[in-house]
Amino acid sequence: LAQVAMRKLTRADIRGPQLYAAIRDDLRKRVIEIKRARRVSVGPQVTIVFENRATMIFQGEEMWRAESILQPEKIQDELDIYNKILPDEGQLGATLLVEITDEAQIATTLERLVGLQAHVWLVVGGERVKGEFDPEQFKSDKLAAVQYLKFSLSATAQKALETAGTAVALSIDHPNYRHEARLGEPSRASLAEDLS
Repeated sequence: LAQVAMRKLTRADIRGPQLYAAIRDDLRKRVIEIKRARRVSVGPQVTIVFENRATMIFQGEEMWRAESILQPEKIQDELDIYNKILPDEGQLGATLLVEITDEAQIATTLERLVGLQAHVWLVVGGERVKGEFDPEQFKSDKLAAVQYLKFSLSATAQKALETAGTAVALSIDHPNYRHEARLGEPSRASLAEDLS
């Protein structure tokens, strides 16, 4: 079965603040439902959300609405960023969030997790796939609370992900943060759709 890359977003996918207002509640409900299977807590402070076209369109519409962005070139700049997050052929794309509720702990927690980008794995049917972070996101001694990453799956891992019942997990083996989360069957099935 030939794999195809997820279709990138274009200006035609964006309604803009006025048209978006009419469908906002419906789209938000739909995306919350989609994200339910695609949002995975890995330990107490890291959440990984697997992104697709629907989640990225929603994120864009919300941002353009909140910031009242109407200029075509600014909309295109954001579309270019979102398209970098969307997976290419044989990949899954995700947002990693370091969730810290206590503001006083933000700097200390992020400092403790420096180097996290070398320790995030998707495990599909026993095959470990290393998360690939955008190197532009990192300063040598800093970690931002939001990171974008991709997982490039081998043909074997892709086939396993598309097979019902395959064990799938997210694993972090950072010296200061070791946690694993198993994904349920609805999550596996939702991620498999990204490959087709």
